[in-house]
Amino acid sequence: MTSADDFVIQLALEKGVLTQSQLDAAQARINAHTDLTTAPPKLVDALIADKAVDSRQLSKLLAEEFGMALVDLPSLRAPSADAMAVLSRALAVRYTVFPLSKEGGVLKLAISDPLDVDAIDSLGHVLKLTIEPSIAPADEIKRTIDRFYGKDEAELNAMLGDFSVGGGDADGAVTTVAADGASKEEEGDAPIIKLVHQIILEAIQRRASDIHLEPLEKRFRVRYRIDGVLLEIENPPKRLQLSMISRLKIMANISIAEKRIPQDGRIQINMGGKQIDLRVSSLPTAHGESIVMRILDKEGLQLGLPELGFFSDDQAVVERLISLPDGIMLVTGPTGSGKTTTLYSCLHFINKSDRKIITVEDPVEYVLAGINQVPVRHEVGMTFASALRAMLRQAPNIVMVGEIRDLETAEIAINASLTGHMVFSTLHTNDAPGANTRLIDIGVKPFLVSTSLRAAVAQRLTRKICKQCKKPYTPDSKELRSLNISAQQAASATFMHGEGCSNCNATGFRGRIGIFEMFVVNEEIQRMIYDNAGTSKLRDKARALGMRTMREDGIRKVTSGQTTIEEVVSITVGDAN
Repeated sequence: MTSADDFVIQLALEKGVLTQSQLDAAQARINAHTDLTTAPPKLVDALIADKAVDSRQLSKLLAEEFGMALVDLPSLRAPSADAMAVLSRALAVRYTVFPLSKEGGVLKLAISDPLDVDAIDSLGHVLKLTIEPSIAPADEIKRTIDRFYGKDEAELNAMLGDFSVGGGDADGAVTTVAADGASKEEEGDAPIIKLVHQIILEAIQRRASDIHLEPLEKRFRVRYRIDGVLLEIENPPKRLQLSMISRLKIMANISIAEKRIPQDGRIQINMGGKQIDLRVSSLPTAHGESIVMRILDKEGLQLGLPELGFFSDDQAVVERLISLPDGIMLVTGPTGSGKTTTLYSCLHFINKSDRKIITVEDPVEYVLAGINQVPVRHEVGMTFASALRAMLRQAPNIVMVGEIRDLETAEIAINASLTGHMVFSTLHTNDAPGANTRLIDIGVKPFLVSTSLRAAVAQRLTRKICKQCKKPYTPDSKELRSLNISAQQAASATFMHGEGCSNCNATGFRGRIGIFEMFVVNEEIQRMIYDNAGTSKLRDKARALGMRTMREDGIRKVTSGQTTIEEVVSITVGDAN
């Protein structure tokens, strides 16, 4: 054990952060290490692995002891180019430091070990600069080096060794090729290929849902959407814009010669035996083509109703609705609100060997075992309506239509529900009662809607508090008023918030759950729909019958410690009243 490890462990014991029994347990695990092919873990590493202490917690103790600043590296968005220019990757790795800024002859560095004075002096001597150190955990420093300097050649090659890509052709087939297998003509572009693959790899590792490559006037911006929020990463040089876009278009099997019209393609990635699809969209802009890649991780799809965020009472209602023999159930919400995932979860729940299920989707995002999935292909006339007509001749019990966009599709779906089929679909409306009005607006007769509609579920996605850094807290009166949480509700609530850690990139959130509004049609509401009642009247009646709004469901998730007040307020602004 190094003197620094010794010191920080002693400090943790003195401050009550660590107990002697935890220390003894970690030491016993090290003593029991019998694998001669690997070195036993360090005591500090064993304590962190046992979750007896947290690396940031230890760094905070050191910062307080030495009167130094504690740096939050995971939240660092754009490091100083001047600072990175004077400190090479090799030196940063060798001394486990990261450059923060350079002002004149002073270089501000994040370091992990304030006792290693020799290392700081050596760096100052080599760089001919005065070093001003701050403290950060060693694991965060290593991740930040990889994030902004890029992974070293050996590590990147090892990762790419099990990374293959392929582009979908017009028939939906995918031809897979080795990601680092550049042809003779492409050998000069090998650094570009590696950079593109590194951006995709990092996005997958950071759980991004999509990657945005956006040409601006003077820079080429790259952003990841993580848990619904866009996060800008280090921008590639503007001069690489054309080369990177061309590489991505080749991977997606779309024309690199055509730059005047939007194009769509597909990339399939095999990473460590894990199949991941990227839906690629290119759009001409004033400063070049903008590329957006939506990441579809087939293995990461959560298909259980509780995983979506349903409480047990709401889950029971949904299970009853989706088990009905006929009718139509709609899931509504804006793009990216998780509607398709909710429908997939419903199909997964009712997918039994005695039922035939057929879906028509644009495109088929996830392949579900035991379900017949039909992709829409406009170029050959396979629209939602034509596919739906053909599907009904296949004698299904359950039908899913990816989206109702026009009168023709709506009428066929409703007629299918009236002839003994259970139909699931999505609509773009702001709330659940608005689904009825939307169907009538596109031309469906009110008597058909009232007869066929069983329920509409509106939903939004809210970020979940990170489980590893969530802590209880007491909101102030202003926060409680923003959601109209009464003193009685607050007294029995468990309010939590995330402090930020390496697990959640210092955001305090990891993953998302749904908040829901369930508009269930009964005889009273059926009569109101038949009489062409407006959305506000339907909403008032549903509320009187016990319907919870999305904001009210969000409040339940706040008071149970799953999300925060700010999150629910931000996504239910239209539901304030």
